Amino acid sequence: MINQIEKNMRYLQLLSQSFPTIAEASTEIINLQAILHLPKGTEHYIADVHGEYEAFLHVLKNASGNIKRKVNEIFGNELREAEKRELCTLIYYPEQKLEIVKNTEEDLDDWYHITLNRLVRLCRDVSSKYTRSKVRKALPPDFSYIIQELLHERTEDQNKTAYVNVIIDTIISTGRANDFIIAIADVIQRLAVDYLHILGDIYDRGPGAHIIMDTMANYKHWDIQWGNHDILWMGAAAGNDACICNVIRLCLRYANLTTLEEGYGINLVPLATFAMETYADDPCLEFYPKTSGGSARMDDKTARLTAQMHKAIAIIQFKEEARLYQRHPEWNMLDRCLLSRVDYQRGTCRVDGTDHPMKSCHFPTVNPQSPNDLTPEEEALMHKLHHSFRVSEKLQKHMRILRSHGCMYAVYNHNLLFHASVPLNADGTLKEVPLYGGRRFSGKDLMHNTGMLIRSAFTADTAPQERSFAIDYFLYLWCGPDSTLFDKSKMATFERYFLSDKATHHEAKGNYFLLRDNEQICDAILDAFQVEGPNRHIINGHVPVHAAQGENPIKANGRLMVIDGGFSQAYHKETGIAGYTLVYHSRGFQLVQHEPFTSAADAVQRGTDILGTTQIVEMANRRMLVADTDKGRELKQQVKDLEELLYAYRHGLIKEKRQ
Repeated sequence: MINQIEKNMRYLQLLSQSFPTIAEASTEIINLQAILHLPKGTEHYIADVHGEYEAFLHVLKNASGNIKRKVNEIFGNELREAEKRELCTLIYYPEQKLEIVKNTEEDLDDWYHITLNRLVRLCRDVSSKYTRSKVRKALPPDFSYIIQELLHERTEDQNKTAYVNVIIDTIISTGRANDFIIAIADVIQRLAVDYLHILGDIYDRGPGAHIIMDTMANYKHWDIQWGNHDILWMGAAAGNDACICNVIRLCLRYANLTTLEEGYGINLVPLATFAMETYADDPCLEFYPKTSGGSARMDDKTARLTAQMHKAIAIIQFKEEARLYQRHPEWNMLDRCLLSRVDYQRGTCRVDGTDHPMKSCHFPTVNPQSPNDLTPEEEALMHKLHHSFRVSEKLQKHMRILRSHGCMYAVYNHNLLFHASVPLNADGTLKEVPLYGGRRFSGKDLMHNTGMLIRSAFTADTAPQERSFAIDYFLYLWCGPDSTLFDKSKMATFERYFLSDKATHHEAKGNYFLLRDNEQICDAILDAFQVEGPNRHIINGHVPVHAAQGENPIKANGRLMVIDGGFSQAYHKETGIAGYTLVYHSRGFQLVQHEPFTSAADAVQRGTDILGTTQIVEMANRRMLVADTDKGRELKQQVKDLEELLYAYRHGLIKEKRQ
């Protein structure tokens, strides 16, 4: 051991500054060893939220049924189902539920007394996985001391019964019961989940991506694996004009301008003015917004203007994309310059060697001799839109949050997390994909270097040429055939708008999606990412699971879990459900299938929940402890280091620093 300590002497000298005596080092070892034997904290996995902020916030509040599970475990047959439902609703929405209770309860003090005792019992249970120090940090300052006393003193102890009851009685008599209930409900929500993983796609389709990001700005323990829609918004914030067009087009397509205009202050008046003038005589039938996904119904005039704006930005998008494809022939996407493949006299477009008749061929801003050039008016419009995205302080702040909490992939407690795909060859081997400078990467190296390239787009000291490429590359990540966030043959946006032949709309899936049911393929990917352990998994989002058609989100004999069942309202008819989430607690994995969410108001009034069915995916043969986790591995190493420090103290290699 002495040789090892001599090698680590510089580190041990630094460690001794934090633990300057034998007593302090010993105390920390005792503390860490105790933590290692606590139950593993609950992890919560959510994917593809797509701006549906009310459903997202509800799932955060109910921890995908984890709070309901705890209520059932603690109260069992002691409470009727209706009472347990009322208690859960109070925890999820305390302010709103208290207003109803105050107007309906005849003996409010009695209700307070019963409810406070129930909430304390529940809080005591959810806090039992954590050290007192961690629980204390989660407590609100106003009630920290009181909650600590109630958590650590029990009415079963006859010597403390009166003490506990007087605390609760005094909370009520001093008029602080409502505030206390709100505070302890928030603590229960926080402690019900130890860590949140978002597997990408906070943005697009739904109306409140900015509200979700505001929520995450104040959330304690979470990470995100970037999704293709997140990357699109990051590209727009970085100044990629093709991404800016795509972002605006998708908002118009789903009749959702709230995030753009109210959330980020993006000025769309210049686009509206340009569209009304340019497409005044164009019916724009292909561009009427999709409002079936829950968007507010538009009047005819608003729908017409939205369609005009939609077409205007789509045509500019096709031009901006073509510019990038021509600038980067190494992407092999020149066949996607479809404005160059239109016969404007015959009204046809050549796709894959075949001429297809177009639904319409009215392009007042397209010069057939140079179809990808912007008109002066389009150039001026894009300059204004570009400026609006770049100077939006809130947008830039939210993108910084995505970068600080996010990456392309993560390995967490024997699970490999990423949004969409690992590009594969037809035989299942990892596919090499070129990045900046022609360097080719696959698997883990591809994910890592893609993440580094993304960050370089926002780093001032990046070489100008590399930064320019990085900004351009956001478009490839959005729709490139070998993108880890797309992995399809093409994004058939142009074809869906203009060609009736649905065969041209087909987007062939990459090999990952074709082979991911194969357990050996999944094991090979896990090996490549150095994920260890017998119970290791890949956890994905991105592709909606068609539960209504019998598709199972558990694939490859349990190696792969796909938890995007269609959170977005726009997907509900297609999937038949409202999404999946995953809970990983100390006893194993539980997959939660959700029913469509109505509203927070309905949840408060009727006690409704969006929890559907819960499927036990995998249960551990024993309760997992902190020692079994990545955090446990870190703590074990810290114990080892502290033991070396103790040895150094006791053998005079390092002197104690007594005050």
